[in-house]
Amino acid sequence: MPRYKLVVEYDGTPFCGWQRQTAQPSVQGAIEAAVTRFSGETAGLTCAGRTDTGVHATHQVAHLDLEKAWRTDVVRDALNAHLRPQPVSILSAEIVAPTFNARHSAIRRHYRYRILNRRSPAALDRGRVWQVPWPLDVALMQAAARPLLGCHDFTAFRAAECQAQSPIRTLEQLDVAVSLMGFNDEIVVAASARSFLHHQVRGLVGTLVLAGSGRLTADDVADILASRDRSRCGPLAPSSGLTLVGVDYAGPHEIS
Repeated sequence: MPRYKLVVEYDGTPFCGWQRQTAQPSVQGAIEAAVTRFSGETAGLTCAGRTDTGVHATHQVAHLDLEKAWRTDVVRDALNAHLRPQPVSILSAEIVAPTFNARHSAIRRHYRYRILNRRSPAALDRGRVWQVPWPLDVALMQAAARPLLGCHDFTAFRAAECQAQSPIRTLEQLDVAVSLMGFNDEIVVAASARSFLHHQVRGLVGTLVLAGSGRLTADDVADILASRDRSRCGPLAPSSGLTLVGVDYAGPHEIS
């Protein structure tokens, strides 16, 4: 029974998130339905990170097992044909070792959050950015991000319904920069870690926006982190600005 690794891109706007739901459209449900129509098999997908309602992905990774060994280009193209017109695309399909697990084999996940910092609303990127109409100071946001780097108890930045057994996470990257694209009105927050808590990135971004607005200092952010009090965290940034942009794995898993 071959195992296939899929790299998936999707617009999360019309979906209730990645995870399959009984009565709502999900990315997982859309792909699994396409698998059944293409192969006649019922196969469950395991992904690297379950994204929330409205969150996008340019590089989600998932795996599934099929009874029949199909050529990888056939799997990719057939799934894409059956996914149309939904905003989901299979970028690649590879046969990998049966020990590969899209979730448990991942050693790092990368997210990008886009903030449109201008008065005028987005026309082309509506649903893909968070529009903040008041001025933000990127230097203050960068300073506020520094205390959050490293291994900490991120209870203050996790959702109440988070199911992770431990709130301890190691944040390897939290960069804030003006986008090199456009007219210097977009701020991008890049976050990387082995794994994230539920709503962690959106909580971090909401807090950084308060810092960029002059309402929190870097010391305030450090105090919020140390408090382990979710009520002190900044507002949850909208899901529309968040995109899963990469997943890293150690070593090759493909079978030639």
